[in-house]
Amino acid sequence: MAKKETIKNIYFVGGSPCAGKSTICEIISQKYDLYYFKVDAYLDDYMKIAVERKEPLCTKNMQMSQEEIWMRDPLIQTKEEFGIYEEIFLNILDDLKKIKSDKAIITEGCAYVPNLIKQIGIPNSKYIAIVPTKEFQVSHYEKRNYVPLMLKECSDKETAFQNWMERDALFAKEVAKQCKDNNCKLIVNDGTVDVNDLVAEIVNHFEIK
Repeated sequence: MAKKETIKNIYFVGGSPCAGKSTICEIISQKYDLYYFKVDAYLDDYMKIAVERKEPLCTKNMQMSQEEIWMRDPLIQTKEEFGIYEEIFLNILDDLKKIKSDKAIITEGCAYVPNLIKQIGIPNSKYIAIVPTKEFQVSHYEKRNYVPLMLKECSDKETAFQNWMERDALFAKEVAKQCKDNNCKLIVNDGTVDVNDLVAEIVNHFEIK
């Protein structure tokens, strides 16, 4: 992996999908006047760059149909998802370095995998991961308008959705394991804690003033 990076005044929020990362970071950025960088807003661009470099997993994923993506074994999907984030990770860091702002930065995305964060030398005080319980995850996905669009080409949409949910649950489980292995702070969001309390916990961890 990459050499250790010197990245100052950046707070990294990783985790898995539908955990509340975006909502929490938006609140923190507005309340404490931070620059907010959302990785998912540029995910397609990062994958296209990786394809140009002939990175194998991004290339494979960009060429697959919805049927081919979602009807696979969730274990395979999960493994490849971690691999994709590894392929695009350095491009994300490069963009963070290019941000021209006097403000501190808060950035979030599933690409901030604990093992990758540790390998580049980001201290635990600058990183936190948030994962949902599977029940909370599924309940939120069921409310999102883009889900039917992501599955419209699948021959068995119910199975495809179940595979998707299992992939993300497995992703969350692996993130939790990596947090434990690397002694990183982890929040498990089951939907019962008020978002303002989650904000306060994260602000306290990062010691944002």
